Parts: sequence; C-alpha cells; structure tokens
Amino acid sequence: MNSIHQSPLVHTQNFIGGQWQSSKSDQKIEVRNPADQSLLAEIECISSKDYESIIVYAQAAFDQWKISSAPDRSKLLTALHQKILQHQNELAHIITLEQGKSIAQSLGEIRYAADFCLWYAEEAKRIYGDVIDGPSYQEKFLVLRAPVGICAAITPWNFPLAMITRKLAPAIAAGCSMIIKPSEETPLTALALGEILSQIAMPKGLVQIINGNPQDIGEFFCSHPAISKLTFTGSTEVGKLLMKQCASSVKNISLELGGNAPFIVFEDADLDRAVEGAMSSKFRNTGQTCICSNRFLIHKNILDAFVEKMKRKMKDLRVGKGIEGDHDICPLINASAMNKIQNLVREAVDQGAQVLMGAEPSSQSQTYVPTMLKNIQPNMNIFKQEIFGPVVAITSFETEAQAIALANQTHYGLAAYFYTENFSRSFRVAQALEYGMIGVNKVAVSYTAAPFGGVKQSGLGREGSKFGLDEYVEKKSVALAI
Repeated sequence: MNSIHQSPLVHTQNFIGGQWQSSKSDQKIEVRNPADQSLLAEIECISSKDYESIIVYAQAAFDQWKISSAPDRSKLLTALHQKILQHQNELAHIITLEQGKSIAQSLGEIRYAADFCLWYAEEAKRIYGDVIDGPSYQEKFLVLRAPVGICAAITPWNFPLAMITRKLAPAIAAGCSMIIKPSEETPLTALALGEILSQIAMPKGLVQIINGNPQDIGEFFCSHPAISKLTFTGSTEVGKLLMKQCASSVKNISLELGGNAPFIVFEDADLDRAVEGAMSSKFRNTGQTCICSNRFLIHKNILDAFVEKMKRKMKDLRVGKGIEGDHDICPLINASAMNKIQNLVREAVDQGAQVLMGAEPSSQSQTYVPTMLKNIQPNMNIFKQEIFGPVVAITSFETEAQAIALANQTHYGLAAYFYTENFSRSFRVAQALEYGMIGVNKVAVSYTAAPFGGVKQSGLGREGSKFGLDEYVEKKSVALAI
C-alpha cells in the first residue's frame, strides 16, 4: 500500500445515502499507481443487491431537492467550490498517484473542476422560462423548465475530478439527484469528492458514488425505470452500447465520446505561435485527452520549418513520474494504453512513416517518449484512430481544400485547430470543419462558460456553459386560459 491512506479524503467503500457503506459483494477493484504499478488501494464493488437502496435514496433526495430554491442550490454549489479548493493539495496528491499526471497538472484540473461548481452556482439562479402569447388575448402558454429527475453519470479516468463536476454541478443546479460511477482506474478521486460532499449540508442521497463491474452498473443505469438521465464520457464504442441499452426506455442521454482532432497549419500562419499551440494541445496530460491534437496537417512549404521548431521544443519536454516533479510526460494510465501506442507507431513505420524522433518506450515504467512521425497517410490507423499518447503524426497538404478534406476525413467531430493569419480564411475554414469545437490560432477551447461537445460520432449534447444546464431540465408547456 501507499502513503495515500494517510489522507482523510481516502475511502474504499461506496458513498450511498450520505454515508460510507460496505458492499454486499466481496469483490474488489485494485487501484494501482501507473508510475510503478504499486497497489494503492482495494475498492469495494457494489452488489446488485444494493441497487434498490441506492434508488430509494436518490428518489427521496430528488423529491426534496426539486422543490428547493435557486438560492439554496447556489449555496450548495458555492460551498462545494470552496471545499474543493480547501482540499486541493490533498486532491492533487490522490489524482497524481492514481492517474499519473504531474502535481502541477493535477492542481490545474482541480481548479478547473471547482470552476464548474462556481459557474453553475450562478446559473442555478437563471433557470428561466417563457411566456408565449396564445391564439387569443385570453390565452397564454407558460414554458417551465423542470429538473429531469434522477441522473446517472459514468466518468473517465483522464480527468477524474473535472469530468465529474462538469456533470454534477449542472445537475444539482437544475434540481436533480445523481449517482456517479467513476472509472475503475481512478475511483479514489471520486470517493475523495464524496468525503468533501459529506461535509456539506444536503439531502442524503443527492449525490452517491458507487464502484463495481462497469458492464453491470451500466446495465443498471440504462435499464432502471427510476433513472431518467444517463450522462457518459468515454469511448465511442462504449457510448454506442449505452445508447443502445437506453433505447428500450427512451432514456434521456448525453454522450461525450472520442475525438480525432486535426491541427492544421497553413502557409501564412505565425509558425512560432502554431508550434506553441501544438505543444500545449498535444502533450497536456501526456496526450491523454479527448481534445488532444491527433493529426498534424502542415502545408508542404512550411513543413521542414515546422518540424525543426517542434523538435526543438519536444526535446525540452521533461519525462518522469508525476509525483516526483513538474514533468510534462508522465506514465500512461495502463499497459493497454502503452501497447496501443506502440502498435500504432510500429504499424505506421512499417507502412512508410518516417521516424523523426522517439518511437520507443522510456526507461521510466509505462512511459512512452515524445515521438514525431511524418509521411503519415490517411489509410494508416494512426491517422484514423485516437492515439491518446505523446505522438505527433504529420501529414502534409498543398491547398486549403485538401486540408479541409483531410481534417473532415473521420467519423469523429469533437475538436479541431488551425493556424492562419488570413482573416477571411479563418471564417471559411471554421465554417467548413465538421467539429463541435474549433480553435483558431489558439488551442484552449475548453472553458466553463463555453459549450463542450462534438458532432458525428463524438457525442450528443453539450457540457459546460449555459447550454450544459439544458441537459438536466425538461421543458413543460402549460396552456393557460385567463
């Protein structure tokens, strides 16, 4: 075991009905440190025998919370924002140990996670309806926004706190209760949030956090008639399965799925600015984000210059364990992620890609060195699949039309980036790219006040911003005769 257990935020039981409860199952989830595979904790798995009690708590909390006032909802979220920041150092230690990123990046995630609580504390006061004139003077239509009900959330491992609060905060603001199933790779962060929530006055069962077999819990979330809403962040393959399972009850569903982000650099771009953006976009969280640049499309006339500038920057990247320093490249989440990257790179090289740097594991456990390949072709899997690691895969282009066609040549449509100093091109290309989020001369497209989400097979719905609240409310039309 690890010193992680010295923190009062660390729990291994499930957070049900406002308290820590032992499971009726004897199964456990082993949580390991990606940096050395040491065992951090063993988490109790929920049993199917616990499902009905979870629903009872969630329903009772929802019945109470849906009639709460907007100021009360705002007060709870403001308190959660403050509590998260009060515990940020402990939370950062937990995130780094179980997810692998550096302490600095963990702290950045925590502040981002807390921001969602503060944003929706304000939005809770702005759940407005409408009054519509009817067909006669004596008739009006009231449009009311009501909470959707009990919500279930399945969250990923790459941002184990922020991807919870981005769902939880609008749900609470809208008047919903929520059951959270975090990734089995990073449950300790979610359970730490449960401890923080236990310190805040709220209805028992308003927020519950459970762990266990992902298939079983997924089926429970999708099939139980009391659960009105499912929100999921993860792979497109799993998202499709959940969508299919929810169809039987026509359950409200939000999906934030995979990406395959193009990073386009046109001939007229500010090259230094583009390289800085490429570094930030590609190597955040060691390339393990859904909006990381995946395919680098560089105009042929500036290809060599871009490569040289990018290589110089990449050589300065610090490789090491997240817990030991402010490293840029940290261990990947698990051996499967490592094998995927190695296979994609090896296959691309076998098919003609040229290695410009890297293309090998680091001496650090479960760590892949910063890698750059060029001559990537659209038929290669590394072009078609999400890499989720520190690999820059470069394809050259000649015309604007060709760049747009290459960028759109994917089933995914989450984020895209391009650099140009041509004002007209900025609008032309932004309109032509088939993506939910587009960065023009910048890569910071994720912000609490802006909608986050994709098109095509990258998902349904939006998170963050005022639009994120819409995912947790239903619109009621009331026809009123005066």
